[in-house]
Amino acid sequence: MGRILDRYILRQVVASWLGVTAVLLVILLTNQVARVLDRAAENQYPRGVVLELIGLSALQNVAVLMPIGLLLGVVLAFGRLYHDSEMAAVQSCGVGPARIYGPMLLLTVGVTVLLAWLTLAVAPTAAARTFDLRNEAARAGQFAAIAPGKFRSFGGGGTVVYAEGAAPDGMLERVFVKRNRGSRYEIAVARRARHAISEDGSLHTMTLYDGERYEGVPGSAQFRIVRFAENVIPVRLPEPADARSSLEARPTRALLASVDPEERAELHWRVALPVMAVALTLLAVPLSRLRPRQGRYSRVWVAVVIYFLYVSLASAGKVWIERGTMPEAIGLWWVHALVVAIALLVILVPGWRARLQHRDAVVPA
Repeated sequence: MGRILDRYILRQVVASWLGVTAVLLVILLTNQVARVLDRAAENQYPRGVVLELIGLSALQNVAVLMPIGLLLGVVLAFGRLYHDSEMAAVQSCGVGPARIYGPMLLLTVGVTVLLAWLTLAVAPTAAARTFDLRNEAARAGQFAAIAPGKFRSFGGGGTVVYAEGAAPDGMLERVFVKRNRGSRYEIAVARRARHAISEDGSLHTMTLYDGERYEGVPGSAQFRIVRFAENVIPVRLPEPADARSSLEARPTRALLASVDPEERAELHWRVALPVMAVALTLLAVPLSRLRPRQGRYSRVWVAVVIYFLYVSLASAGKVWIERGTMPEAIGLWWVHALVVAIALLVILVPGWRARLQHRDAVVPA
């Protein structure tokens, strides 16, 4: 009977955990897809890059979602078992809490190992690959010629160019250029224009012919109109981001050898995610215990609040390590110890309370 019960509980929890994690991942990816498509449209990314960026984003985010998915999966699975009186039937057969934690221990070990692999190895590699793809795509977009009938932005949207048509020799016709220079705007229209790109793609030069330029501050009555026969507009593009300068993309072995507070804080954060899975599972089982006539979703909001408090404390601890306020040797272990202490209280307090209430009870002869 024990093995049947273990398999049954494990199957219920795993199904809930995978379902919750999948739903959360779809919600998060919906937002990520919109951001990737917006960035791709702005920087003229090749089509094949977009899907790979979405996949890399999923690899980086799934490690963050797995602890909350495991917490909610356990609460939902055991909530159903308590609500349908299945746990009452199991306990009436003499199955104690230690037996319930057996399959949960097996699941927790597997999730912790998977999380450690994702956070320590896969996520940094995915972050570095994301930076490389963005730089490669941005570089490819920098060398692309301006297509007539389409708006083209440079320098993060600071300069926008539109050409109505193009001659066979590459000369652009009926051109519109908008530049943002602080609080001032420059808008130029010209009959013809020539687009040139430097060898490294970092400097774009628009040479406008026969046009007008309007300069001023939006909302102000002060503006200037300049008519020109030739006007040269240089656009210097920002340097691409270096993956090595991002903490997210730094290999874990480099963080282990570093003494920089920010890098040590990043290392503690990566280690914290697998530890979260253990602490939250320990807390989730007693947290999911329901009283008679309670709804199966009664403890979900409590689990969500606990998770956000947990993550908020860990995020604050990471910032304290970066600033030197918290000793690096303590790291984020105090946060995990606090959650484990709360879990132990939730597990042990009901038994202590029952013993205190019945210690004076008289057993009939």
